[in-house]
Amino acid sequence: MGELDRVLTIEDMKALAKRKVPKQFFDYVDSGAWTEGTYRANEDDFRKISFRQRVAVDMDNRSIASTIVGHPVAMPVATAPVGFLGMQSADGEIKAARAAEKFGVPFTLSTMSICSIEDVAENTSKPFWFQLYVMRDRDFVNRLIDRAKAARCSALVLTMDLQILGQRHKDLRNGMSAPPKFTPKFVFEMMRKPGWAMGMLGTNRHTFRNIAGHVDGAGDLSKLAAWTSSQFDPTLNWRDIAWIKERFGGPVIVKGILDPDDARQAVQHGADAIVVSNHGGRQLDGAPSTIRVLPEIVDAVGSQTEVLMDGGIRSGQDLLKAIALGAKGTLLGRTIAFGVGAGGEAGVARALEILRKETDITLALLGERDIHNVGPHNIYANELVKRQGY
Repeated sequence: MGELDRVLTIEDMKALAKRKVPKQFFDYVDSGAWTEGTYRANEDDFRKISFRQRVAVDMDNRSIASTIVGHPVAMPVATAPVGFLGMQSADGEIKAARAAEKFGVPFTLSTMSICSIEDVAENTSKPFWFQLYVMRDRDFVNRLIDRAKAARCSALVLTMDLQILGQRHKDLRNGMSAPPKFTPKFVFEMMRKPGWAMGMLGTNRHTFRNIAGHVDGAGDLSKLAAWTSSQFDPTLNWRDIAWIKERFGGPVIVKGILDPDDARQAVQHGADAIVVSNHGGRQLDGAPSTIRVLPEIVDAVGSQTEVLMDGGIRSGQDLLKAIALGAKGTLLGRTIAFGVGAGGEAGVARALEILRKETDITLALLGERDIHNVGPHNIYANELVKRQGY
C-alpha cells in the first residue's frame, strides 16, 4: 500500500505534505494574517453546524454532479487560485490542473503562479479559469487578459480583496521567496526533503512565470518582488469589472465578498458569479468566517447570481454544509495545495476522491439522493445559523 493510499482525510494529507515540503512553502499555505484568528474560524465554524439525519429513505442512485457558471462538474467544487503552488511540488500548477481536469472540476490558475498560463494550457486539454489581480500597469493587465483568452480560459476570477497585502508573520519570519534563497538553513531542509529537491532540479519553473517576462531583471528576485508589491492597485473599484469583462469577453467571477452590500455592488456592476471569501484568513484578520456570512449574502443576491464560497472546506461534510446554506459550489485552496505537496497530481486526485466519497456517504445519511435537493432542511438552526426559516 502506497503512502497516498493510507491518506483517509485532508488532515492526513496535510500531515504528509508537511513532511515533504520545505517549511517556508508549507507555512505559506498553512498560515493566515496576524493572529490567524480568521484562518482558524473558517474551519472551526463548520463544526458548529449539525446535520439532520434521516433514515428509511431511498438512498439508491445518488448524484453529486452539478453545474458551476454554466459548466457541468463532477461535484460542486472548483480549485481556488493558490500562489506559489509550483513550490509545493515541481510544476505544481500543471499537476493540479491535470488532476482537476481528469476528475471533472474547474482548475483556477493564480496570477502569482509558478507555472504560466501557457504552461498550464500546453499541458491540459480542457479550458481552465484564470485568477486576475488588477495592477497599476493596465497595459500589463490587458496583456494578461489577452493571454488568458488565447489559452481558452473559460472564466476570469477577479480577486477584489488584495489591493494591499495582509501581513503574514510566518512568511516574513521564513524569508519566503521564489526561487528560494540558498541559505544554510534551506540547504539543510533540502537534504531532509530530497524528493522535493530532485523534483525542482527537473524543472526550469522556479519563479512567477506569468509576470517574469514583464519585469526588467526578472532573474533578480528583489526587483521582481518589489515590482509585485508596488503593483497591486489600491484604486481598484466596482467600475473596473466592466472593462475587464469587455476585454475578456467571457464570465467574470468576483472573489473576496464578505458583505451583502458588496455582493449587491458586484452584481450591479456585472459579476457573473461571486465568491464569498476572506482570502483564506490571509488578509483582514478578525473578519468573520465565510460560512458565517454565507446565508445573508445568499439572501441578498442568491436569486440574481451564483454564490460560491471558499475558506475552511476540509471535507465533503463541509461542502454539504455550504450547499445547505445556499452556496452553489465551493472553491478548494489549501485542500488542493496539501494534495500537491503530498503527492503531486496523484495527491490532488486523492484529495478530490476523499471529498467525493465523504460527500456521497453524507448525502445518503441525510436521506437525499441528489445534491441539488440539499438545503436548510438538512441542518439544525444554531447560534451560527440565524437566517429566518433555518
